[in-house]
Amino acid sequence: MDMNDKLALETLLAEGAEPEAGITETPVAPAPRRRDLSQMMRKIPVTLTLEVGSARISLQDLMDIGADSVVELDSLAGEPLVIKVNGTPIGHAEVVVSGENHGLKVIDLDGLDLNSLAS
Repeated sequence: MDMNDKLALETLLAEGAEPEAGITETPVAPAPRRRDLSQMMRKIPVTLTLEVGSARISLQDLMDIGADSVVELDSLAGEPLVIKVNGTPIGHAEVVVSGENHGLKVIDLDGLDLNSLAS
């Protein structure tokens, strides 16, 4: 029932007339709830990275790195790579070609826990 119908009903009742058929007073719907926090969180940007591996080297070895240097990483060739969201591991993937860019093909998502990503 809109405001005009409600005013018309109140006027008719005040004058002692019977309301027109089909006009009934209904409770006003409550105001819509504020947006759910989880809906708001869905729009927060995150950084998704695919980690090939890592190496622990001395500062001297780092200073000696130049063009054509090879640094051995701690992961095996062909091994699934670690997917991270904001630095937190969430699963594994392999590298694929997507158009003219690299992409990732998800193998598993075992750590997609929003609570751990928020801390």
